[in-house]
Amino acid sequence: MPSPRSTGERRTPRGPHAPRVTAPDLPARFDGDADLAPRADLIGVRLRATGDVVSDAHGRIAESRLDEASVTRLDLTGATLVDVAITGVRAAELVCRDGAWRSVEIAGGRIGTLDGLRAAWDAVVLRGLRIDYLSLPSATIVDALVVDCEIGTLDVPEARLDRVRFENTRVDEVDTRGVRADDLDLRGLEAVSFTDVRALSGAWLEPRQAELHAVAFAEALGIGVTG
Repeated sequence: MPSPRSTGERRTPRGPHAPRVTAPDLPARFDGDADLAPRADLIGVRLRATGDVVSDAHGRIAESRLDEASVTRLDLTGATLVDVAITGVRAAELVCRDGAWRSVEIAGGRIGTLDGLRAAWDAVVLRGLRIDYLSLPSATIVDALVVDCEIGTLDVPEARLDRVRFENTRVDEVDTRGVRADDLDLRGLEAVSFTDVRALSGAWLEPRQAELHAVAFAEALGIGVTG
């Protein structure tokens, strides 16, 4: 039987695996309202963010939602979030360093800096957000979706990105130094530039994107490009 190569056939790449994300599992009825506070353990409540600087650092939040918060700083450093929905947040700074998020969705709003140094995200969705600076260095991001977002700078140096997809999202600059990726779907990402295109191994692009960044790819391979 002739092989595909002998008949001139070419195998079509399988394409990236889609992230496994679902909406946060929230209760039909919440057990009242609760203020965010450092080290608080909050389950099944409507969250309140009152004050200029709000913190649940090193706390735990599960099966809860936070709507229309407007703060200067929301501090979730080291916090664990499971099945949490956040909508319409407006914050100059959202800090989630060293935090663990699973089945979390942030939808709508404006964030100046989202600082997720060493964060561990599993099944996280960012939807309809404007973020000036999204910083996820040394983070582990698995099964994540970024859709309909406007991002100034995306920093993911030394991060692990598995089954992460961008849809209808624009980023000015992406810092990819030292990234390790598998099934990283960038086909829905309009990026002006990548700091290190060599780190895109394991990522997927559309042909037009490859053409747009062709010079950077060539230079990474040691190929001179001149007019």
